[in-house]
Amino acid sequence: MSEMLFYDLKQTSNMTLSMPAQMARELGRRIVAGTIAVGSLLEDENSLAERFKVSRVVVREAVKILVGKGLLDVRRGIGTRVKPRDRWILLDDDVLAWHLSAPPKREFLAQLLEIRLGMEPKASRWAAERATKADLEEISIALDRMEAEQGSTEQFIIADALFHKAVLRAAHNEFLSAMEGVIYSALLISVRITNKDPRENGASIPFHRDVFEAIASGDGAKAEQLTENLLNDARRRLQLELGQDALV
Repeated sequence: MSEMLFYDLKQTSNMTLSMPAQMARELGRRIVAGTIAVGSLLEDENSLAERFKVSRVVVREAVKILVGKGLLDVRRGIGTRVKPRDRWILLDDDVLAWHLSAPPKREFLAQLLEIRLGMEPKASRWAAERATKADLEEISIALDRMEAEQGSTEQFIIADALFHKAVLRAAHNEFLSAMEGVIYSALLISVRITNKDPRENGASIPFHRDVFEAIASGDGAKAEQLTENLLNDARRRLQLELGQDALV
């Protein structure tokens, strides 16, 4: 799963990046992957300009972008240092997307799942209480697409993500909708681990259908519990791949 799929799901334009944005993306990927370690100093401006074949102005602007995302700290007389992960703006779309280019990290994936378990069951409850006819149609369409795309890993995960997106939006809570990038990141990282064989895609469809039916019937308590079951099943499958204690 590539980071471009993340941007497609977010409906974010990422195809015509400026030179500073392109350089920021390359540096950001390396920082997130740990190739440029937390606490380390970047090369000086001239060295970076030579390495990336860009002007010093481009380097400065790229660094500003990463400073704005919380990845870098610039100190006069010291240099540009990679900040600790707890200072990164992890909900930034680019920072989430760059994790897709990095080797999967168990701790990061565990934290993503914790956030999903914390917010998605409640979102399903609220969707059952607040969903409009149009909302239910959107969830149903995504579910039908999951069933139709079982043979394609990429198309199936897009349909899966759209299902969860539709449920979040049916909850009619702007803060939840703003968190959808976390879901995409968690899905796209975990699918690299658990969905190696497209023939296994259909295993989660009954869980999703049960959630939809509970939402459609207006049963908030049942929708909440079924969504928790769905996410715990995802956690179980990840533990089978990564080891029993990986996501505890």
